[in-house]
Amino acid sequence: MTRVLILGGGGMVGQKLATKLEAEGLPGLGDLHLTLHDIAFPNGGAGTDRRVGNLANPAEVAALAAERFDLIFFLASIVSGEAEIDFDKGWQTNLWPMWGFLEGLRAQHRATGGIYVPRLIFTSSIAVFGGPYPDKIDDDFLQSPQTSYGAQKAACELLVQDFSRKGFIDGMSLRLPTICVRPGKANMAASSFFSGIIREPLAGQRAVLPVADTVRHWHASPRAAAGFLAHAATLDTARLEGRRALNLPGLSCTVAEQIEALRDAAGNEAVALIDPQPDPHIARIVEGWPRNFAPERAKALGFVAEQSFDEIVAIYMEEDMPKG
Repeated sequence: MTRVLILGGGGMVGQKLATKLEAEGLPGLGDLHLTLHDIAFPNGGAGTDRRVGNLANPAEVAALAAERFDLIFFLASIVSGEAEIDFDKGWQTNLWPMWGFLEGLRAQHRATGGIYVPRLIFTSSIAVFGGPYPDKIDDDFLQSPQTSYGAQKAACELLVQDFSRKGFIDGMSLRLPTICVRPGKANMAASSFFSGIIREPLAGQRAVLPVADTVRHWHASPRAAAGFLAHAATLDTARLEGRRALNLPGLSCTVAEQIEALRDAAGNEAVALIDPQPDPHIARIVEGWPRNFAPERAKALGFVAEQSFDEIVAIYMEEDMPKG
C-alpha cells in the first residue's frame, strides 16, 4: 500500500489528480490510499479520506508530516491576483506552510535514521520568470519573478531543491502553464479570464476580456496538469541531474487564437458574448508573464501536453462543461 497525500486536494487540479489516481493508479506503486487535505471540498468529487484544515496552523502541518506519507503532492496556495493584492497573506500562505512542512519531513527523516525519504511534487508556476523574454524561454533561462506570487513560488522551489540535495526528501517542482479551461466559477487569479472567455460563452453567459486580444500566453488543460503530476510521481529523479525544477510542455497562443477556437466549437454567437473591458491592473500583471517555452528537458523526460487550443476546448467540453 502506497500512502499518498494531496495538499490542496479540494481544488480543481487536486480533484483532477485524485480522480486520475483513483481510476488508474500509478505504475509500480501497487494499491494507493489517498488522503486529501484542504480548507474546503466540493460536494461529491474525488477522495474518501478528506481532511478539512488549514496549513497556516503549524501544529497541523507538523501532524501531517508525522504521518509519513510515501508520496506527497503539494498543490496548496492562494492564486496570483490575491497574492499580489494582499502581500502578507501571499507570503504567509504560499511560503511558510512549505517551510513548516519540509521541516516536519526532515524531523521524520532524522527520527527514522534517514530511512524515511518521501517523494514530494510541488506545483510551481511560470510566474517564477520575468522579462525581458526571448522568443521562447529555454531550460537555462534565469528566474526573475515580477510578482509576489512568482517570488513565493520561486522561494518554494529553492526549498524543495535544498531539502532534496540534503537527502531529506526526493522532491521536484513542476512549473505549470496556466491551466485552461478551468471549470466552475472564476477565481481571483489574474489569469482567470483566459478560462472565462471560453467557459462563460459556452454556457451562454457574457465574459469580460481585460487585455488586448494580441496577448500571448502559455496554456495546458486540467487533464494535462493531472498527467504531469502523475508522471512526476514515478519519474527517476536521478535523470534531473540535480536540477529539481522543470518547465513543462504547453501551448503558446494569443487570445485571438483562443477566440477562434471558441468560434470553431460554438459559432459566432458564443464569440459575441465576449466583452472587451481593459483592466490596467490585470494587464500589468499579465505583461510580466512569459509567453512561450522550449521545454526540452521535460519533453525528454516524457511529459506531454496539448498541441492546439482547439484540443483544449474539446477537453473542457468533454470533461467539465455542464451538461443540459
